[in-house]
Formats: sequence, C-alpha cells, structure tokens
Amino acid sequence: MTTSDRIKNAQLRAKVMSAEDAAALIENGEIVGMSGFTGSGYPKALPKALASRIEDAGEDLKIGLWTGASTGPELDGALAKANAIVSRMPYNSDPAGRDRINKGEIDYLDMHLSHVAPMVWEGFFGKLKTAVIEITGIREDGSLIPATSVGNNKTWIDCAERVILEVNSWHDERLEGMHDIYYGGALPPNRVPIPLVSADGKIGQTTFRCDPHKVVGVIETFLPDRNAPFSPIDETSRTIAGHLMDFLEHEMKMGRLTDRLLPLQSGVGNVANAVLDGLKDAPFHDLKAYTEVLQDGMLDLLDCGKLTFASATALSLSPEGAERFRNNLEFYRDKVLLRPTEISNHPEVIRRLGCISMNGMIEADIYGNVNSSLVMGSKIMNGIGGSGDFARNAFISMFVTPSTAKGGKISAIVPQASHVDHITQDVQVLITEQGLADLRGLSPKKRAEKIIENCSHPDYRPMLRDYYERAKRDSFGLQTPSLPSESLSWHQRFIETGSMLP
Repeated sequence: MTTSDRIKNAQLRAKVMSAEDAAALIENGEIVGMSGFTGSGYPKALPKALASRIEDAGEDLKIGLWTGASTGPELDGALAKANAIVSRMPYNSDPAGRDRINKGEIDYLDMHLSHVAPMVWEGFFGKLKTAVIEITGIREDGSLIPATSVGNNKTWIDCAERVILEVNSWHDERLEGMHDIYYGGALPPNRVPIPLVSADGKIGQTTFRCDPHKVVGVIETFLPDRNAPFSPIDETSRTIAGHLMDFLEHEMKMGRLTDRLLPLQSGVGNVANAVLDGLKDAPFHDLKAYTEVLQDGMLDLLDCGKLTFASATALSLSPEGAERFRNNLEFYRDKVLLRPTEISNHPEVIRRLGCISMNGMIEADIYGNVNSSLVMGSKIMNGIGGSGDFARNAFISMFVTPSTAKGGKISAIVPQASHVDHITQDVQVLITEQGLADLRGLSPKKRAEKIIENCSHPDYRPMLRDYYERAKRDSFGLQTPSLPSESLSWHQRFIETGSMLP
C-alpha cells in the first residue's frame, strides 16, 4: 500500500507536498503546535526540514514550540541542535533541548499537562499560528485518524490558524477506532461535567475534526516512532515494587481497597515498569488503568489477563514492546483507548475514578515535599509532566525512587527539597528500596520521623537524624522544624565537592 492510499479525501490529497515545501511555510517568530507525547505520534519530516533551513541554508529562524509532552530526536533533537527553538512548553526530555534550556538559550515553561489545552484556548500564551500533526490517515469525509498519541492535537487543530499534516503509513491502519476524542468541553462560565464515569468509558469520537480549508499542506511519510529501550529490572526496583505490593495488600486487608484495586496510574521509567511487573504475581485481578502512557509493563499485564483495560493519551513502548503491540493489535483493540491529555489528566475525572497514582521523583525532604523536575534546584531534568495532575487528585498518591543516586553521592531524602513540585499535602506515600512511609494523617514531625527511619539510606540516616534533632532544638518554630542556614547545605556540598556526604 502506498502512503497516498491513506489520504481518502480528494481535497486534502490535492495538498500533498514535500516536507521541504511545507517547512518553507513556517515563518520566523511564529508559535507552532506539534503533535507528540513520550516519543510517539510526533511529526518527523517537517521538523528535520525546518532544521535544514537553518543548518544548510543559513536562515535566521526561531519558533515557539508547543507539544503534548516529550517527542523524539527528529523533532526536539533536530530543532534544538539547529538552535531553532526560542521557547518551549510544556515538557522536554530531549538531551539537546535540555542542554539549551539549562544554558538559558530556550525559554522553557514547565506546566501541569492538564492545564495546557484550556490555557491555550483561553489565549494566555499568544496566538498559535501553525499546527503540525502526525496522523495515521485521512477518511473520505476529511476527518483525521490519530496515530500512537493524542496529547494536545485536538486543541492544536482547533486553535491554529493553519494546519500541516504528516500522514505516516508506518502506523498500523488498525489503530483506527482506538481513540476517544471528546468535543464536549467549553470555557468558563459554560463548562459542563465531563461524562466519564469509568476507565473504559467512551465519551467522544474516534477521529479529529478539521476544516479542510485550514490545511495548507499534507506530507507523506513512512517513519517509526522513537521507541526507547527500558533497562532490565534491577534488584533495587524489584525491592521498591515489593514494598508497594505489600502496601496495596495491606490496604485491601484494611478494607480500603478490594482485590480489584482502583484505576492505576503509573509514571514513565524503569522503576514504574518494575512496579507494574510486581502486579503480575500479586493477589489482584480484573484491574484497569487510567493513566498518561501505556508502557511495556501494562502490555505484560494485558497479556496475562491481570489488566483488562488501559486508558491513556499515548504509547511509550520499547522497540520490543512496539513490535508486540503491532503484532497483536487485534488483541489490544478493545483493551486500549487513547484520549486527549485534557481528558486523560483531567483532575475532575481522576478524582471521580479514584486513581491509584504511582510516580517517580528526584528527591523528597523529611516532611514529604517532592521535587520531580530540577536537579539541585536549578537544572531541569524533564519537567513535572502529569504527575501533579494525578498526585493532587488521586485516591492514593505514591512517589517512588531509589534512596540514592550517582553511586551513593546523592541522597534522595534530604533535609529540604531544593525545589518543590508536589507539596507535602499532595504526597501520601513515599517508597524507596529501604522501605515505605505511609504519611496519611501524620503531622509534619511524625512524617519526618517515618521518612527518615523508613526511606533514607543508612549512609545518610544518621545525618538526617542529627539535622532533625537540632532543628527541633533550634528552629524558629516547632510545627515544621527547620534550620534555614543549613537545610540546603547538602545540595551546596554536592555542587562544590561532587557528593552530599561530608
């Protein structure tokens, strides 16, 4: 099958052009909204052609770049290396982009992902000039078949002055029907409840609407998503998963959960996959997921029948996972649904469904404030992503991490977090390989005692105890004992010596 067979609308088929010709339509200084979420469903031809305008032709070209979340090397990587991005939101994980952000060369707006679409609609960030959206195909009526991510694509298409489409025939045509695009939203004061009452519910249509007159170019491609491999599950990750499974079993025995749990949300990464792997042998069944991304671990749970349904906004699979998904797409068709981020991450829906939230972090302090975005308080790692959407609204909010990093030179439990993404009121459970701290119902001092004893590494635990005891003695107040002149000294010591240890 040729790519043009995917373009069944004659009006849009007449707008097929090269990536270079489409890239020539982008003007210096404009804001461009591109598809893409965790390395899936992002445009791959136009961004590279745009970078070539700078690198090969020597043009002075810079754009503001909005996406769903992280993308891939053909988009964020190519444009960052060409120094083509003047501003970026709402999330970045590309190394070249991260480097330019941390050098102050890209103005980066790190946002809760659920806030992006409504704030764009409300016009807070300026006018979106062009939307560049990767899709699987175009139907006869001109509606657009989404690809492996939905993200903010609906909002970009609706709000942009013009649209450029990349029809990528690498995507399996059987993806059609695996999306739920909700068009019932409105701005204040006309908002109405989102009518989603179960993780497997459907409230929208399977395609994007797009006025054909807004489409100024269609590019044909056959290019794979960036499917990054996951590291093998190590002993530390398995131990963290074991603590988490013990906690869920305890909650079941206490009558706060059943053996079907509640809809699961899991962040991205190796620890998250280890947690999902731990569910395979746990005494739970008929599970559902209401989350941001579908990872390999959830495929495993679907395959073994432990998980019956997964709602997300994008796929985030390893190369092996992506191949498995494609090879068994008929099996997954009625078990996986991709939604816009404004629905997958919507606080109203998360709270209604009662999600169990499991996310990673960089560090937590002894009172349970969590930093998930900035190393040493100033260098961006990736961003807050959707963790805040889920943490504040979940039935149970959990954060997981190894207790140390950099070969033991950094403690993940510190006297004071160098940056706070999730305040102590939003953090209910902390887990490291050392143990688990259930913080629900605890005052700050009781939280500190439990976090220090249960979660900190033995190399750092005496230092934390010493700090806490002196803080109780010398603090300005005793509700949350603190020594301001010392509370960030661990981070400063790392900056100066390369280790938090004295």
